[in-house]
Amino acid sequence: QGQLVESGGGLVQAGGSLRLSCAASGLSFSMYAMGWFRQAPGKEREFVGAITRSGGSTYAADSVKGRFTISRDNAKNTVFLQMDSLKPEDTAVYYCAASRQIYSGTFYYRDYANTNEYEYWGQGTQVTVSS
Repeated sequence: QGQLVESGGGLVQAGGSLRLSCAASGLSFSMYAMGWFRQAPGKEREFVGAITRSGGSTYAADSVKGRFTISRDNAKNTVFLQMDSLKPEDTAVYYCAASRQIYSGTFYYRDYANTNEYEYWGQGTQVTVSS
C-alpha cells in the first residue's frame, strides 16, 4: 500500500524558514493531488495547502498564503512545503496526504481542504517556531 514519509521539521526562530519534504512510495504519485495539513495540541487538523497532480495549480489557506509555497517533483515522488516568514502560531505537527480524487466532478478549494478527500497520510513532522 501507499506510504508517505515527511521530513524536514525542526526548531526555527520566528521569521526563519524551513522546508518540509514528503516522499511517497507504493502509489502512482502523479495520479494523486497532494495536500499539507497541520495540527497543534488541542486543535483540530487544519488545511495548509495543496497541489494538483501535475503541479499546475496550488491552493493555500489564508493563514499561510504568501508565506508558504507548495511544489512537487513527480520524477522523485516528492512534494515540498517551503515555509518562509515563520510565526510562532505555525507551530504544529505537519502532515502530508495524498488524494486520488477518483470521483467525477470539479474539485475546488473546499475539496482540497477536506481531510476526508485524502486516502493516505504520513506520520507527521514537528515544526516548532520560537518567538
